[in-house]
Amino acid sequence: MDAELEKLVEAGKLSSKAAGQLEKLKPGTFCLHKSWGFGRVREWNLLFNQVVIDFTNKKSHPMQTEYAAENLTPLAPEHFLARKATDLASIKNLARENPTALVRNILESLDGKATAQQISEWLFGDVFTEAEWKRWWESTKKALKASGAFSLPAKKTDPIQIRGEGVSHADELIAAFNKARQPKQQITALEQIIKFHEQFKEPEKQLQPIIVTVENTAARNQKIHPELAFELIMGRDDLLARVPRVHTTHIGLTLSKLILEEEHRLISILPKLPAAKEKRILQALPSALGPNWTERALGLMQGSHGRMVAQIPRILNEAGQHAELRTTLERSVREHSATSEMLAWLCNERESWSELVTPDLLGAIFSALEREQHNAPGRASKLHRTLVEDRQLLGDILRNGDVGLARDVMRRLQLSPLFDELTKRSLLARIVKVHPELESMITGSQAEEKAAPLIVSWSSLEKRKAEYEELVKTKIPENSREIALARSYGDLSENFEFKAAKQMQSVLLRRKAELEQMLHNARGTSFENPDTSRVSIGTIVTLRNAETNMEEAYTILGAWDGDPDRRIISYQTAIGQALLGHEIGETVSLNTEHGTAQFTIASIQPATPDRTPAPSPPSESAVEAVIAK
Repeated sequence: MDAELEKLVEAGKLSSKAAGQLEKLKPGTFCLHKSWGFGRVREWNLLFNQVVIDFTNKKSHPMQTEYAAENLTPLAPEHFLARKATDLASIKNLARENPTALVRNILESLDGKATAQQISEWLFGDVFTEAEWKRWWESTKKALKASGAFSLPAKKTDPIQIRGEGVSHADELIAAFNKARQPKQQITALEQIIKFHEQFKEPEKQLQPIIVTVENTAARNQKIHPELAFELIMGRDDLLARVPRVHTTHIGLTLSKLILEEEHRLISILPKLPAAKEKRILQALPSALGPNWTERALGLMQGSHGRMVAQIPRILNEAGQHAELRTTLERSVREHSATSEMLAWLCNERESWSELVTPDLLGAIFSALEREQHNAPGRASKLHRTLVEDRQLLGDILRNGDVGLARDVMRRLQLSPLFDELTKRSLLARIVKVHPELESMITGSQAEEKAAPLIVSWSSLEKRKAEYEELVKTKIPENSREIALARSYGDLSENFEFKAAKQMQSVLLRRKAELEQMLHNARGTSFENPDTSRVSIGTIVTLRNAETNMEEAYTILGAWDGDPDRRIISYQTAIGQALLGHEIGETVSLNTEHGTAQFTIASIQPATPDRTPAPSPPSESAVEAVIAK
């Protein structure tokens, strides 16, 4: 031990353990600190009980000897950071000439393993630029794999390790598979075996047990977790195709047989699979199901999620089944039975299906959106986003239709609860762009033909009146004051506050005009004493599904009374219109999320009357008075 250190120990100023550690941290020694990183011992100043360190970003930093002994890790001269600090040129040369040796040095300096991120941190900046690092690392990874001396993980975040003596990559892959306890883990390990199948020198001995395990696991999981069985069998087939020297031990366990046995569960199985594997099963439908495959594929399309809806048409077209696909699409659009996923796909692919882009498509879209709002209120679907965000869609649909159809669409939009007011105005403007003669329907500049009266509850009428009162007495005056204040700031061309206030003024005035029109047409009622001999406004209708025999009840109320959570629907909805006028025992066809279904009217009961007092009839309504002004 250094004589000066011995004196400090004898004087009780330094522990023997700390002195032993400082013996390894003599001036000139490289070291690491957990916070300040790489450094080099500059000098000992034992008179002041200090060690001075030159850290990369903290030169001549003094430390108390005891603290330095406890917190500094001495680095051997062969440590990568020490080599880089003393001879950067040789490190750069090693990176060019022998990249695997460089990586080995880094891994050995990090206890035998390091992630790609850790390696890059030690090389980036002084050895490589960012662009140089990316090119170098891509080629180096190939060299590491080829050397067989390194274990490269499947995940980027897992560490690269120096492989032990006598352990090959193939051995590691087999060990990883055997270590897997869950089917999903086995699938991941199997995919790695397939990827590196050429590294197995004795496939019969090394891979045949893998085949046996995969098939047994698939057979065990088919009933409870069929999606895992599908993945395992597809993985097995991939391995058999790449390594002909191994063979199946379950002759009857094939992908086609799995599809046939699980045909009726495919609609729930396929969404659980990765997209590529889902596509592979769909492509196998013809060989598995024979002549019935087209019908089954179309059925899957009509009841499945968006990814499958996009996959199936491609497969049908590739198989020459375009006519069958077109017939199905035409019928589902015409009957308003198409799912929102199908319609969203059709809208996005409309250039290839221009013959279906008609006003009927828009009717199907509204029906699907109404079903969605009823089943999952408050959730914006892909179809809803497509209609709102695709600014050309409405124009494409209505371009070849007559103005009467466009007018009907605008009225339906104006009364629809599917969209907020700003979105509704945007959609209406797109229709006007195609049919400018309908502009008066949103500007109110011309008198439209008399609209049909709206039957509403007294309570909903009062809510609309309250909204109108707040608009006229509060919001519009406040907006006028905001405009005046913003105008006082001057320079209107660059005045954001003024522009924003004027835009809000347009919104408020449009809403005012809408409310005036709606209130003018509204006819309040309490729904007392409805006609229960047939379905009418103010009745509760119980429907029995002809196929499942299950019952569900709907309350049919006024135009503004819809409440999907309580199964209250407006008489203007598609369901309401389909039910009105029918009697007990009659059968009606309704569009559901699974297509068209038949329902029998089991009972008709009066709904609970609206107890909101009816207002006294004035000589001239407040709304009409406002309009008259």
